[in-house]
Amino acid sequence: MLVSYKWLKEYIDIDEYSAKEVAEKLTRSGVEVDAIHPLNKEITNLVVGKVVECVKHPEADKLNICQVDVGEIKPVQIVCGAKNVGEGQYVAVARVGARLSGGMKIKRAKLRGEVSEGMICSLQELGFEGKLVPKKYSEGIFNFPQEMLAGEDALSPLGLDDTILELDLTPNRSDCLSMLGVAYEVAAILGVDVKVPEPAIVASKEKASDFVKVHVEASGDNPYYGATVIKGVKIGESPLWLQTALIASGVRPINNVVDVTNYVLLEYGQPLHAFDLDTFGSKEVLVRRATEGEKIVTLDESERTLSGEHLVITNGEDPVALAGVMGGATSEVNDDTVNLLLEAAYFDPGPVRKASRDLGLRSDSSVRFEKGVDPNRVAAAGLRAASLIQQLAGGEILEGPVEFDQLNREPREVSITLDKVNNTLGTQLEVEQIERIFDQLQFPFKENNALFTVDVPTRRQDISIEADLVEEIARLYGYDHIPTTLPNTPTTPGGLTTTQLKKRKTRRFLEGAGMHEAISYSLTTAEKEAHFTENVQSRVKVALPMSEERSTLRTTLLPHLLDALSYNKNRNSYHVHLYEMGSVFHTEENQVTVQPEEKTYVSGAFMGLWHEHSWQGEKKPVDFYVVKGIVEGLLSELDVNGEIRYVQYEKAGLHPGRTALLEIDGKEVGFLGQLHPSTAKEWSLPATYVFELNLQSLMEGTEENLRYEAIPKYPAMDRDIALVVDESVKAEDLQRIILNHGGKLLTRVAVFDLYQGENLAPGKKSLAFSLRYLDRDKTLTEEEVSAVHEKVLLALEENAGAILRS
Repeated sequence: MLVSYKWLKEYIDIDEYSAKEVAEKLTRSGVEVDAIHPLNKEITNLVVGKVVECVKHPEADKLNICQVDVGEIKPVQIVCGAKNVGEGQYVAVARVGARLSGGMKIKRAKLRGEVSEGMICSLQELGFEGKLVPKKYSEGIFNFPQEMLAGEDALSPLGLDDTILELDLTPNRSDCLSMLGVAYEVAAILGVDVKVPEPAIVASKEKASDFVKVHVEASGDNPYYGATVIKGVKIGESPLWLQTALIASGVRPINNVVDVTNYVLLEYGQPLHAFDLDTFGSKEVLVRRATEGEKIVTLDESERTLSGEHLVITNGEDPVALAGVMGGATSEVNDDTVNLLLEAAYFDPGPVRKASRDLGLRSDSSVRFEKGVDPNRVAAAGLRAASLIQQLAGGEILEGPVEFDQLNREPREVSITLDKVNNTLGTQLEVEQIERIFDQLQFPFKENNALFTVDVPTRRQDISIEADLVEEIARLYGYDHIPTTLPNTPTTPGGLTTTQLKKRKTRRFLEGAGMHEAISYSLTTAEKEAHFTENVQSRVKVALPMSEERSTLRTTLLPHLLDALSYNKNRNSYHVHLYEMGSVFHTEENQVTVQPEEKTYVSGAFMGLWHEHSWQGEKKPVDFYVVKGIVEGLLSELDVNGEIRYVQYEKAGLHPGRTALLEIDGKEVGFLGQLHPSTAKEWSLPATYVFELNLQSLMEGTEENLRYEAIPKYPAMDRDIALVVDESVKAEDLQRIILNHGGKLLTRVAVFDLYQGENLAPGKKSLAFSLRYLDRDKTLTEEEVSAVHEKVLLALEENAGAILRS
């Protein structure tokens, strides 16, 4: 809901408060103001001008030379290219030195030899949205629809001295979908009165009932229908105050009659509709349910097929409007309309919501009927609209309206005690304070021994039980004033579960390593996942997807991470390292009724440089070992227990020679490697590395109790060995042999060199290992180390054919 602060001040006296202050008080009371939009977008030196002369430019067919009176002794000359500029018009003129929306500065210029002292402005140039500009001014300059004073400030008549409050309303606060509703809310907060407009109608001697009859078959769906007849109207452009009020509220002006119905919709929150009485088709208004397959052409020129659950307004035979949603094209008000039938009705939310959803047709009218309008404002809104139409379009309002009325307008009665309020809020409020709050809300009530019986106004249909009254009291008392207390029930100390703690450790480690977290949808497409898995049986399809892009539950996190990398690359961000921790979903073949298995995965994707020192000229791109190092660091951070192995691996979507499977105690827990070039090309990515781990499995295999070892008191002895082996022998196999035969004295084994080439036989390679021997209880002797070392070398020769490189 967009609320014009200037318009709001017509109902309540809030001159002493700024728009920002009112927004703050509204938000603190529970009606959130999402944004504040000043309409004067730093526009300066904008005045009203009168075009006293307009002639064609001698050197340009599309330009006009205008002499414009701007309130000075002599008119100023302005060259204008708009087709609709003409003599006698009152226009908005940006003088030399003026600034317009977007920071444009107006300077003295010379166009085809003619001096131009300013600019005659269009509404778009003044910051108005194109979709809100009246069609008459959608192309060309704006001219005021009434006589103005040349030289006066143009900001105020254009409504640019206003501020818009954008309300983010919860579904229950439908009362604030109107200016009066917001006025009541602000009045309650500030303790001021609301000025409700009083319709001024000049009555006619003729009766509306002589021209139209109202019959309602579906009285449950339409308990009230009022038809007002207005004869002899003149359709034209609305006055400027009405147009600017509508534009500020996000509504495009059409003509004086339609604009009035929209104005009252915004003012009262009551939708209205004006029919052309001469094209209505009969003297009868019949409200009924549509017949199955019945058709209607709505105001948007679309033919719609109706069902028996939709409510329609008919002329006795054919539908002329879809009740509460949109009018029909056959009886639309147009420039030739003379006689009006003005509808003010109450429609039940159910059929309106059903029609709006079935037909995909959502309007300002349907939104309000769906949430429920105030039954006591329906007829009042009709009178208000009739009064404004008579003022702005002339015409004669016939005695009426013609009504069908079975509408319940009684307020709802809700009772609450003082103790209930205080026990719920934890406050010590007195009877007088509660009375003052109900008075501010303008809720009639009776008090008897601290029992309050409240007649809730029908404008507040969200209030029906005790808890609703407690909320109103809390809002007006002020949430900031409610004391903070601990629950009076037995409690246990809070804390993180083991899973939560390990997830936090994972995030902390990955972000500390230089990665950024990504969060994406759990829904994807089978086509994207097909790059990494061809097992369609494990995918879970969504029954009613939002779109094809969100049609299946994901089985891997990688496609969304690659989408994020591609998005960054397309915006010239080439060095990006992302991770995501989230759920994936798998199911068994043909087990549609079985709940899918949900697992927690953590995945990462890297592209570009891993680090760069510009001053030293050092650059390190991401490679397999960067990713492997991060995975190893994460396993260490999580205290993963067991034998960790990286096994050469081939997987769909990944490079066959640069991919490894991660195993812990022989169980697969993930993989890491480089994207296959063809896969990277699908996402338009450079060399990209990824990993994906089953975090759930990792967390289950972690060591719960940390064990610490003292720093050794005795020195260690290091031995380096270079082994010549066949090219097919893996360093991992040699390392395992060394560890298995090194006994308790061997505390560390690490590969530090690989050599192939000169001085080695073909098909051979040299792998160098660093071995550390240590006894924590004494100083090792050379003989003790040599004995173990020889045993290791012998095992290497026997089991892997490894010989010491000379």
